[in-house]
Amino acid sequence: MTALGRRLLVVDDEPLLRITIADALRKEGWAVDVAEDGVKGAALFEQHLHELVLADLVMPGLGGMELLKRIKALQPETTVVIITAHGTVDRAVEAMREGAADFIAKPFSMAQMIVRLNSVCSARLLLEQNVRLQEQLEQRHSFANIIGKSKPMQEIFELIRLVADSDASVLVHGESGTGKEMVAAAVHFNSRRRAKPYIRVSCASLPESLIESELFGYERGAFTGASERRIGRFEAASGGTLFLDEIGDLPLAFQIKLLRALQERKIERLGSNRPIDVDVRIVSASQRPLEEEIKGGRFREDLYFRIHTVVIHLPPLRDRREDIPLLVQSFLREFADARQRQIEGVSDEVMELFEGHPWPGNVRELRNAIERAVLFCKGDRIAVDDLPGSLRGEGGDRPLRPPAPVRPLHQAVEEAEAEAIKAALAATHGRRAEAAELLGISRKTLWEKIRLYEIALD
Repeated sequence: MTALGRRLLVVDDEPLLRITIADALRKEGWAVDVAEDGVKGAALFEQHLHELVLADLVMPGLGGMELLKRIKALQPETTVVIITAHGTVDRAVEAMREGAADFIAKPFSMAQMIVRLNSVCSARLLLEQNVRLQEQLEQRHSFANIIGKSKPMQEIFELIRLVADSDASVLVHGESGTGKEMVAAAVHFNSRRRAKPYIRVSCASLPESLIESELFGYERGAFTGASERRIGRFEAASGGTLFLDEIGDLPLAFQIKLLRALQERKIERLGSNRPIDVDVRIVSASQRPLEEEIKGGRFREDLYFRIHTVVIHLPPLRDRREDIPLLVQSFLREFADARQRQIEGVSDEVMELFEGHPWPGNVRELRNAIERAVLFCKGDRIAVDDLPGSLRGEGGDRPLRPPAPVRPLHQAVEEAEAEAIKAALAATHGRRAEAAELLGISRKTLWEKIRLYEIALD
C-alpha cells in the first residue's frame, strides 16, 4: 500500500484504541484525523473528504451505520471499514450491504488491522485503475476518433448513435482498410454494454479445425491435448459484444452451428451436452458483399438475415475525399508526437497527391503513408520526396537500406512463395480454399505457409 499523502479518518469513542490506531497508521505513512464520536467524525469528513474512514459501529449519538450513510451520500468512492465487537457482527455485515468495504472484529492486533486496510486499499486501487482503463477505452473508441466531416461519414455517425444502445445485430461492410473494426468498437463503447467485455474474433485467421473450440470452448478431455476446460469467445463476451471480423470466411459447416447459437442464445462446449446461456450482442464485418457469397453458395442466407438487422456501409476513401485533410492532420499529430518531431503539416503538392490518389488500401494505406513520411521528413513539413514511391508516381518505394547483391537460395524461394500466396489471396479476395486450389496445394498447407511467412489476412 502506498499510503503517503493519503488522508484517513479514525472515528472511535474509546480514547486508548483511537490513539493506538492513529499512531500505528501514521507510522504507515497516512495523514490521520481522529474523532471521538460520529457527529464530530461527520463534521471532519465534510471538511476533508477522506479517502478512507475507519469507524466504530456502536458509538453514542451518531453510530457507525449512520455515519457510513452520510459518507456515502457525500462521496460514494470513499472506502469505509467498520470496527465491531463480536456481538454486533451481524450489523457489520449489514453495513457492508450499505457500502462498507470490510469490517474488523474486536479484539484485533494492529498488525491484523494494517493487513486488512492494505487489502481494501489495494482493492480500491485496482478499481480505480479499472475505471481509468474503461474511461480510456471509451475515449479511444468515441465518435471523435472516427474522423470525417463528409456527408457519408456523418450519416454513419448518426446510424451508430441510433443503434448503439439497442441489442440489434449489426453488419459492417466496407473495403479493406476503411475502418470496420473502429465502427464495431464504437457501437460497443457507446452502448449500455460498454462496461462488459468486447471480444474480437478474426474469422479469417482461425483454422477450420479450431473454429468451434475457439468460439464455443471445450471441456477437459474433449479431444487429444484438451488437458483442461477452456472458455470460448462466446462465454468470454457474455454480457458484452462479440465482434466477428470477416464473418464471410466461416466454413459453411460451422455457419449452421453459429446460427443455432444466435437463435437460441445458448452454446455447448465441445465434449459437453449441457447448454450454456449467453447474452451476447453480435457485430459482424465483411469486406465482400455477403449477398454475392449467398448466391455463390458460400454463405447461408438464414444466417445472413440473423446478423444484419442493421447494416453500416463504410465508403472507400476515394468516395469521401473531403475527409483526407482531416485524416492527414490526425495521423501527422499521432506519429509526430510519437517520434517527438515538430512537423507542422504537409506541402501543397503533397496534399494534391493525397487528394488525387485512388487509395486502394483506404484509410489504412493513408495512415501508413503518413507514418513513413514522418520517418523520412527532414524539415518541418512533409515534402513529396518523403512519400512512398507509389504516391510519387515511381511505381516503387525508396528502400530503407540498399538491397544485398546476393541472397541465399532458401531465402529467395521463401520470398517467391510468399509473393505467390499473396497474389493468390488477392485474386480470390481472401478465400483460402480457392487460393489453395489456384496454388495447387491443400488448404492445410496454405494455412501453414500463411503462418510461416506471417502473411496478413485483411
